[in-house]
Amino acid sequence: MGWVSWGNRRRRRDLRHPRENLFLGICVAVTVLAVVGAVNRSLGGDGGQPLLLLSVPGAVFFARGILYARQRSDGVRISENQFPEAHRMVVDAARELGLPRVPDAYVVLGNGRLNAFASGHGFRRYVAITSDLFEIGGRLRDPDALRFVIGHEVGHIAAGHASYWRQFGVSVANVIPGIGMTLNRAQEYTADNHAYAFCPEGVEGLRVLAAGKYLYRHVDFADIADRAGTDQGFFVMLANLLSSHPVNTWRFHALRDRSRPGRVL
Repeated sequence: MGWVSWGNRRRRRDLRHPRENLFLGICVAVTVLAVVGAVNRSLGGDGGQPLLLLSVPGAVFFARGILYARQRSDGVRISENQFPEAHRMVVDAARELGLPRVPDAYVVLGNGRLNAFASGHGFRRYVAITSDLFEIGGRLRDPDALRFVIGHEVGHIAAGHASYWRQFGVSVANVIPGIGMTLNRAQEYTADNHAYAFCPEGVEGLRVLAAGKYLYRHVDFADIADRAGTDQGFFVMLANLLSSHPVNTWRFHALRDRSRPGRVL
């Protein structure tokens, strides 16, 4: 068991984007400094904003709890009886990526949105996939693409991105333009690395992010990846800096060229 655990830790380290821990440290430092400053001002008799800042730990806890409750009460739980093929993908991803426990998984109403996310509450971890994105593995019959999406979200959990302490640690930095978003982009590359390790044949399913669920099969993945070297400039970098996810050209290029990590800045 010790060797298996050590192997999982080493693999997760190899799959983590090399800049992620650096930006995590910066974000945590920002939050710690802000909280320490708020404590000092509060002890000095200053109310208002310091007290509001000190409520952040509780706010993060309740926000996670409410989000989890909404998935459980409004979504469709993926199980052995409900969407069994997708349930098997979640089980396989959890086993392949070394999770000690299979996370819950839900399909939630998309209303046209192509999205998925991973989070948790307490000791529970879960993934949620919007119905429009989930359809690529169902009605559109592209199971490898769905496996990649599930691998990506389970990868977030395997990398520790869904923990309460991590999300609290970056909470203040997340409201500062460019800082929290930069960490998030590194985390997206990390999750992509996990998804690629789990299901490399599903990588081109990400074309759905560029053209939608009906046109993506007609999109040339390599053409988008190639434009990472030609479609550049200040405003491309600015658009990337202000985004929680890497721009598609950079992200696709990183998935095609596995010799180098994806560009964060």
